[in-house]
Amino acid sequence: MSAPSVSYTKIFVIGCGFFALMLVWTFYNAYMPLILGDFIESAAIRGGIMGLDNLLAVLLIPVIGAWSDRINTRIGNRLPFLVVGMPVAALFFMLIPYGAMVTLWVLLVVDIIFLFAMTIYRAPVIALMPDHTPPEKRSSANGIINFMGGVGAIIALFGLSALYGIDRTYPFIAAGLLLLLSFLLLYITVDRNPPYAEVAGDELSGLQESGSSFWKSLARLKDPEFRGHLFILTAIFIYFIGYSGVEAQFTIYAVEFLGMDESSAGFTLGFFSLSFVLFAIPAGLIGNRWGKAPVMLIGLVMLPLVFITIPSAPMLSQAIPGLDATLLLQMLLLLGGVFWAFINVQAYPLVADLGGKKKIGYFTGLYYLFSMASSIVAPGFLGLLMDVFTHPALEYCDQIEPLVRSFEPAFAEHRAT
Repeated sequence: MSAPSVSYTKIFVIGCGFFALMLVWTFYNAYMPLILGDFIESAAIRGGIMGLDNLLAVLLIPVIGAWSDRINTRIGNRLPFLVVGMPVAALFFMLIPYGAMVTLWVLLVVDIIFLFAMTIYRAPVIALMPDHTPPEKRSSANGIINFMGGVGAIIALFGLSALYGIDRTYPFIAAGLLLLLSFLLLYITVDRNPPYAEVAGDELSGLQESGSSFWKSLARLKDPEFRGHLFILTAIFIYFIGYSGVEAQFTIYAVEFLGMDESSAGFTLGFFSLSFVLFAIPAGLIGNRWGKAPVMLIGLVMLPLVFITIPSAPMLSQAIPGLDATLLLQMLLLLGGVFWAFINVQAYPLVADLGGKKKIGYFTGLYYLFSMASSIVAPGFLGLLMDVFTHPALEYCDQIEPLVRSFEPAFAEHRAT
């Protein structure tokens, strides 16, 4: 029997959508707290605002993901959301620095519209990958998608960070234009009726019964038959608390505790994304060979050890002659990116597989519900710890990630099925 066919050209174009998404999102998470710092001093309040920003996404992304399973138009079921969301998100992302030149309230209004537009297209653009890929190939395909997303993060933290040092408006304009370009590529290339997805209509069964709303169907995750699904999603929520908190507060930690300038802080965080990009495709291939869940568990054990070591970087650099603290921090972030690839490349395919052909958008929405819900809690919580216990608390708090290992039975149950 021949292996399922995959158009890697289309996978790379879909990756361009994730490239633009990660370019914008990474830069936003790294520098929005600093822009808010023009108006607000407390790291806890800034982190709280960053978390509240994600509340809109948490509430709407799962609903939109499920909606994109059911809608049927002449351009398919995912593209309508891209047509609306991507151009609006690009425009209002470019307006963020100009809003900051006026007042805090203008900045927040622009920010909310930008986030709403990102929310409209995020789940549908991610669901395009499993729509075009058979389950057997989704780890490697997601490796390509994450490679492209990682390239976007690298450009955000290396290239756009340099532009930020020249003029605060330049990186926002550049990122917005790249987002528009990626939309055009997606619109021209992706299938209107992809081979590995079907419009769900009203015949959805199981979690999404006919006539039930998304939030009512969500309650069915408590049923015994969906216990493994719930454990996997809960594990994703827990490990994203550690990751999203570090991502949102790292520049504050680097600037205010390590004494870096703003541009260097973003540049240093880019080393994490660099190694993630280099290892994304190999991690996908390893996931195909060893299985998604075992590879995730390796990363979930090792990445917390890397983060726990980071606050000791200044002390370790003094103990080793000739080793600069910044260089050591960059080396640790390089290692951390490898283990993040082990985790993140496998996570979404693991969840998407649960949805079959008719519920890909629904389970994509669940993935983002559980992963982004952590973004509401983590920035403010870790910001408060930084205010109370000083900045190294940011990295030590990542010890929460080993709790994920308690969900290993759920991963084993998924492998068995």
